[in-house]
Amino acid sequence: MLSGVAAAALLGMSACGRREQTAEPPATPDGPAKGSLEWAVQGPWRVQDAGRDVWRHPMETLRFFGLQPRMKVVEFWPGSGWYTEILAPYLAEGGGTYVAAGFQTGPGADPAQVQLMAAFQQRFANDRRLYGQIEISAFGATSGPVTEAGTADMVLFMRSIHQWMAAGIAEKAFADAFAALRPGGVLGIEQHRLAPDQDQDPAAANGYVQEAFVRQLAAEAGFAFVAASEINANERDTKDHPFGVETLPPRSLTAPRGSAPDPTFDRSKYDEIGESDRMTLKFRKPE
Repeated sequence: MLSGVAAAALLGMSACGRREQTAEPPATPDGPAKGSLEWAVQGPWRVQDAGRDVWRHPMETLRFFGLQPRMKVVEFWPGSGWYTEILAPYLAEGGGTYVAAGFQTGPGADPAQVQLMAAFQQRFANDRRLYGQIEISAFGATSGPVTEAGTADMVLFMRSIHQWMAAGIAEKAFADAFAALRPGGVLGIEQHRLAPDQDQDPAAANGYVQEAFVRQLAAEAGFAFVAASEINANERDTKDHPFGVETLPPRSLTAPRGSAPDPTFDRSKYDEIGESDRMTLKFRKPE
């Protein structure tokens, strides 16, 4: 049983047996077979977000991590649900479980995060036929377990480590992920990547993190490195933008965060760069 905040908010429990690796159904002439990863990525419900696939490569990224349909997958800080709308239908159709370890709410919580979490829950609770019964837990400075210890097959950190560094909870994120995973379980990471010769800000204020630092955090938590991929690399990203990584799409800031947009700011070169250069790393909890 979950404790604290993690137990307080459940959209539902999804029952499944031991999650053995199973092959995806073959594609059909009419399109991807229902329940396949191709089906989840190409689904018409993603019409507003699919334009970013050219930068985020969800199919290739999730295959690199080794996603399978009967897995229990925990995503830390899913935000508005960009990956949720792929993972939840795929796992619901395949007999798996999707757990969204969202922002920790309660006294003193960031109002913007509280609002975003409420919108997330409303969005994905409104179509359980498609998204299944998503489990909701929380991750934050004082949160408890994100799911029952040793039960997750995969944990995902998708472009959030810089935020945890700023909040001083990066080490806790890795420790909580390690506790959640079963032996042999996978930690998949996608993160804005700082160049090795650039100085690492301990608070990662510009949103970029050195790959060596991420590997160090993982090793200190007990993870074994498996592999790195350049799936989400972007060599045009110089990583020295006036408003950090959020100068680039999709945020496309024209002024510091919290300030009014600057209509005179020339966005042309940042739009040409596209989304950030990102590391894609796979770790495993030792057997």
